[in-house]
Amino acid sequence: MILSYHPCYEADRNMLCAGREPDEKDLSAIRAADAVVLPQGCREALYRMARQNCPHVFPDYDARFHYPGKTGQTKLFQALDAPHPRTWVFDDLKHFQNCGEVVANAGFPIVFKLDWGGEGDTVFLIRSNNDLALAMSTASAYEQSGQRGFIIQTAVLGSKRTLRVAVIGKTRVAYWRIQDNPSIFGTSLAKGARIDTEADPNLRRKAMALTRSFCQQTRINLAGFDFIFDESGSAKKAPQPLFLEINYFFGRTGLGGSARFYTMLQAEINNWLADLGLIVNRSSMAMAAREIL
Repeated sequence: MILSYHPCYEADRNMLCAGREPDEKDLSAIRAADAVVLPQGCREALYRMARQNCPHVFPDYDARFHYPGKTGQTKLFQALDAPHPRTWVFDDLKHFQNCGEVVANAGFPIVFKLDWGGEGDTVFLIRSNNDLALAMSTASAYEQSGQRGFIIQTAVLGSKRTLRVAVIGKTRVAYWRIQDNPSIFGTSLAKGARIDTEADPNLRRKAMALTRSFCQQTRINLAGFDFIFDESGSAKKAPQPLFLEINYFFGRTGLGGSARFYTMLQAEINNWLADLGLIVNRSSMAMAAREIL
C-alpha cells in the first residue's frame, strides 16, 4: 500500500497533516504502508515518524533535518569537503563576540546570512565595519524573538549571477539567475533577476556533476542547489562551482511553472516507486529521468 500526504499525488491511501502534529492515526497508516510520499514542506515530526516506521519515504530529508538552516548546510558542506566560499558559522551573537576577530581579519566585502529566510531577504553584503555593526544589530533583534544563528562568508566577486540546479528525483534542471542591475545585491527573482537557460553550458555541466556526486553522498532527491562561480578574472584556473546553499522548498518559475514542476514530481515519484517494485506502468512514467542543461 502506498500512502501519500502530498495533496498533488494520489496514491492507494491519501491523508493530510497540514497545520497539525502527526497522531496515532498517522502512525497506524504509516506502519501499514509499503512507501510514504510526503509534501515538500512537511514538518520534521511527520518526517521522523515516517522514516522510523516505514522502509521507503520520499523525499529523503535526512540531510535537511540533520543539518538544518544555513548554519547546518555549511556544516554539511564542510563535513563532505564540498567546495563553497570560506564560511564562518556562529550559533548566536555571543559566539560572534568571542570569535568575530577571525572574520574582521578576513577583510571586506563579506556576506552576512541569517540562519533562515528565502529569496535573499536575510542576506546582506557587508562592505565596512558600520555595515557589520548593523548586521549584528539585526541578529540581536532576531535573537530577542528566539531566532538564533547566522553565517558569514567571503564574498565571491566578479559575478552577478548564480546557478540553480533543481533536483527532482533523478531529474536535474540547471538554469542561471542573472542580476542586471549593478546597484542590487542578490540574484533572486524577487530582486529582479532574470532566468537564462542557455548561457555557459560547460559551467552548468560542472555544477550538474557536482550536484550528482553530492546527492549520491547525502541521498537528497528533492531540493534546489545554488552555486556561484568566481568570475572576477583573477582566478588562475577556469571558474569552478561553489555551493552557496540548499533550498528544500524552491521556486518553480525556472522549471516552467508549477504545473510543469508537478508533472516532473509525479513522474519521479512514480519512477521511485517502480524502482522499488511497488508500481508498474503508470501513465506519467513516460517522462524519463534526465538532466536538463
